[in-house]
Amino acid sequence: MSRIGLKPITIPTGVEVKINDNNLVEVKGPKGTLKEQLNPAMIIKIEDNEITVNRPTENKRHKSLHGLTRTLIANMIEGVTEGYSKTLEIEGTGYRAQKQGKKLILNLGYSHPIEMEDPEGIEVEVPQQNKIIVKGIEKQKVGNYAAVIRSQREPEPYKGKGVKYQGEIIRRKVGKTGK
Repeated sequence: MSRIGLKPITIPTGVEVKINDNNLVEVKGPKGTLKEQLNPAMIIKIEDNEITVNRPTENKRHKSLHGLTRTLIANMIEGVTEGYSKTLEIEGTGYRAQKQGKKLILNLGYSHPIEMEDPEGIEVEVPQQNKIIVKGIEKQKVGNYAAVIRSQREPEPYKGKGVKYQGEIIRRKVGKTGK
């Protein structure tokens, strides 16, 4: 029994949802439009401003797809209404970020600055030299691009230098002690 899959999704005002054949879901809202091809085995219905997802059988594959399908639709609706954002913090002497047009330039202690082009549908803001905000309407793209930025210099456990998510706790190690 999927508890998440059984919950109905309410469609907020200003959001238009279309379900075409083979479960191609299209969601239009104030922030943009999202399309996604979901598994054709799942039964998706729109009734009285609510979306319900049902599974055709009780087999293991359909049970696992039930909650996933419902969550993907809910994420699409939340994306076109509110959008998603991830905040990254940069720690370290001389480490900083800056924005030039569509490029994000990172100085992370290497011999050269790292230039990253913003992907389509993703907006990057740099309010301070040590803070990066990644925004977009697709949850997966926002999280993936934030992870790519973090992977340029992951936080190390001794001094905590590097790029980390806001609120992320880095487990610190004790360094060598002299005699």
